[in-house]
Amino acid sequence: MRRYWQKKPLLIRQAVPGMQPMLSRQQLFALAESEEVESRLVIQNAATGEWRLKSGPMGRRSFPRLSQSHWTLLVQGVDLHDDRVAQLRDQFRFIPDARLDDVMISYATDQGGVGPHFDSYDVFLLQVQGQRRWRISQQHDLSLRDDTPLKVLQHFKPEESWVLNPGDMLYLPPHCAHEGVALGECMTYSIGFKAETPQALAQQLLPRLADTDTTNVSARYRDHKQSSTEHPACIPEQLQVFAQQAIEKAVQQKYAVDTALGEWLSEPKAHVWFDSQHSSDLKAGVVLDRKTKMLYDQRCIYINGESWHCAGADARTLRVLADKRLLNNQQIQRCSESLVELLREWMKAGWLHALNS
Repeated sequence: MRRYWQKKPLLIRQAVPGMQPMLSRQQLFALAESEEVESRLVIQNAATGEWRLKSGPMGRRSFPRLSQSHWTLLVQGVDLHDDRVAQLRDQFRFIPDARLDDVMISYATDQGGVGPHFDSYDVFLLQVQGQRRWRISQQHDLSLRDDTPLKVLQHFKPEESWVLNPGDMLYLPPHCAHEGVALGECMTYSIGFKAETPQALAQQLLPRLADTDTTNVSARYRDHKQSSTEHPACIPEQLQVFAQQAIEKAVQQKYAVDTALGEWLSEPKAHVWFDSQHSSDLKAGVVLDRKTKMLYDQRCIYINGESWHCAGADARTLRVLADKRLLNNQQIQRCSESLVELLREWMKAGWLHALNS
């Protein structure tokens, strides 16, 4: 973490010895057919180099023949749909959960890929089946071609090249240019970690701050000493001041930014759904659903976009649940009645399950 994280690429041979696909090709294709799963199909014309992009859900006839070269299927968020992939994801929890995006699986036929590109996040590229040749560059020119549906670099100048075998893994920091090409049929798992820009954070947090600001809700803008005007298209300066003050008040609410950030970071993606549970038996312990996002700070617990202000023993117990993603029988017995009731509500919502289920 000191030497490489967000600094420079790192190739780790046999990071996961004996690595084999956790999903078969048929299972991956089936996921791509689901409306609950984000997927993309990338096909390159071997003769002309032209790219085609199709977004899922995919029909069974969408996939080219397996004997056809130069195509790739990308399936996002597979860790939300398969326990084995979720367990692989959890091996990367030496990085805070708040940074985690998802695990994407890339299936490709010979010479398949998505072209030279860069990502705006940290990523671990774990080879799972077959071989893939990676070429990377720390180039500063990140301009993109304007004649493709993909974000393909216009001037890619590779500086290093490796062939990865099953179990090998390549870490790339944000904005490191790279290109992966399948050497025969292959699968690659990408474990991605978000690296947000200030603009992206502001876009997400400001609406939440406005929703939580309950001070002076009845106060409205008033034209003080506004006379008739000969310039009706000119925005009044006092309205600009009022707008600036409104934003400042929203941001200055105590802990408002912390709460908005925690709720946003723990919010599942739009296509994620939970199955409600009829059982509310907690005696054996509980385990978080693989789709559940649970975080905390010094004041609050955040789970699936909601926040709870808590302290004392209950707060410590919930932090254990967030870190370990389970509570055993002894830990459940030490919970207060109010916490037990809260856990029952989460179980009914499908956010957690009985440990023995």
